[in-house]
Amino acid sequence: MFPLKWVWENLKGYRRQYILAMCLVVMTATLNLANPLISQQIIDRVLAPPEGVERQLNMLVPLVVLMIGFTLFRTGIGYLMVITFEKAGILVATNIRSYIFRNMQKQDMSFFDRNRTGDLMTRLTGDLDVVRYVTAYSLRVSIDSLVSFLAVLIYFLCTDVVFTLVLCCLFPVMYLVSYKYSRKARPLYADQREKLAVMNSRAQENIAGNRVVKAFAKEDYEKAIFDKCNMDYHDANLRANYFWLKYYPAFELSAQAMNIAILLLGGLFVINGRLTLGQLMAFNGLVWTFSNPIRNLGNLLNDAQRFMASAAKVIELYYTRPTVVNRFGCKVTNERLKGEIEFEDVCLNIKGHELLKNINLHIKPGETVAIMGNTGAGKTVLMNLIPRLYDISSGTLKIDGLPIKEWDLHTLRHNIGMATQDVFLFSDTVDGNIAYGDSSMSEEMTRHYAHISAADFIYKMEQGFDTIVGERGVGLSGGQKQRIALARALAVRPAILILDDTTSAVDMETEHFIQESLSHLDFPCTKLIVAQRISTTRRADRVVVLKDGEIAEIGTHAELSKGNGYYAEICRLQEAIGGEE
Repeated sequence: MFPLKWVWENLKGYRRQYILAMCLVVMTATLNLANPLISQQIIDRVLAPPEGVERQLNMLVPLVVLMIGFTLFRTGIGYLMVITFEKAGILVATNIRSYIFRNMQKQDMSFFDRNRTGDLMTRLTGDLDVVRYVTAYSLRVSIDSLVSFLAVLIYFLCTDVVFTLVLCCLFPVMYLVSYKYSRKARPLYADQREKLAVMNSRAQENIAGNRVVKAFAKEDYEKAIFDKCNMDYHDANLRANYFWLKYYPAFELSAQAMNIAILLLGGLFVINGRLTLGQLMAFNGLVWTFSNPIRNLGNLLNDAQRFMASAAKVIELYYTRPTVVNRFGCKVTNERLKGEIEFEDVCLNIKGHELLKNINLHIKPGETVAIMGNTGAGKTVLMNLIPRLYDISSGTLKIDGLPIKEWDLHTLRHNIGMATQDVFLFSDTVDGNIAYGDSSMSEEMTRHYAHISAADFIYKMEQGFDTIVGERGVGLSGGQKQRIALARALAVRPAILILDDTTSAVDMETEHFIQESLSHLDFPCTKLIVAQRISTTRRADRVVVLKDGEIAEIGTHAELSKGNGYYAEICRLQEAIGGEE
């Protein structure tokens, strides 16, 4: 079974201890016979010996001491066994969670486009906890049940074959019930995990977008949607549990039937002299050990179906491989890139949608290029190709004369600084957010790049650069978050700086200061600026206008503003409404 093999692979470094724990399970399960057998000897030798057998009172104390000794020994072994299994379960969960997180860091944007955040979190928490539970508990109970059953079965057969065969008549019924249950239960548990993922995704989206919810007064709507997801998960749980309860009586009745058989048949055999009273007491003491595996069978099958459903989701995430990867022999260098970018007939097709078509653009090192276009024209997608967040579908994209796929990803991205309109800030200090790309950066340099980005408002905050920023920058205005993000992008001193509508939320005066600062950076840098304000694009060496994924216009501000295209229309519109001085 592949899921168990996969768990075994993730026990690397702890396999010997796990095998030892399994051996201890076998030992403790076998020791289940000890006390009933000692009780048999106490009854048959001391308390009620069979007719013609002399009472051995001197054996009472040794047998009682032996019983106490076995109990203490089994308790100690059991404690060591449980600790070892629990450590194994935690280790497996830790190893898998760590591997999956590292694997997720390698994924390209298409992976996050098709996977919901809540679903990913469910797999890393709830589904993985099921894997841990099976590793630490269910496998232990399965081995214990099997060994206990076989040990007791052997003892029963050695004592009285007929008596044992009567007890075993229930097994075919139990097998049929178990087979029918396991065959139908798996889809129910798969649906249960899916409903949980949907509910978690909805909760995550609502929490992340709480400002939008409150701004549109949609609390009641969101409550209704979440209640529906919650009830769907509730119903899926009930279906799975009711299905289990449908079969539970069959398991339980079969186990209890053995107790009745022991009393009726065993009592008859004692009266006929076929069994001694001590043997009947041993049988009665061991019947729980004999029937408990059957009673556990339903729970173990229940756990097995949950494990298969959860493991399938975790394994899918575990073995997901990115499409954007380093090629063999790709170029790795510690030298700073020049920042030359060249698009040659570049096209991008995602899920059948042609987002970019025949892009031809050559950007010289140190050049500033402004990208403009209406919503959906492909501006952001074009920028995402440069750090290779997506791979182009056709054509050639070169950085410093080398096709982008021949660059090492770390080398490439280490030379690129990005700041987007949709700013994400970590729950860290302002200083930590700015120095995110270089954690060894001095405080002086952090403040220097904050000043370039017109983020002097930081000094007015209660704790200055040590102020903790809330999740996603809660407590800061849009313009403040954009300026911190710009400082973060500049702080890595990139060879290529990509600003995707980064100053859209700042006032004109602040934007003017930022543009002046960007024109006089203390390091060489190729700048690509996505913008809709003419005050930004007029400073660029060239302006590129995109329309429906194609380059519609290209030229300087002076050239395009005199034409009759999109750019000239935007110039006239912004001048008419006072957007330009």
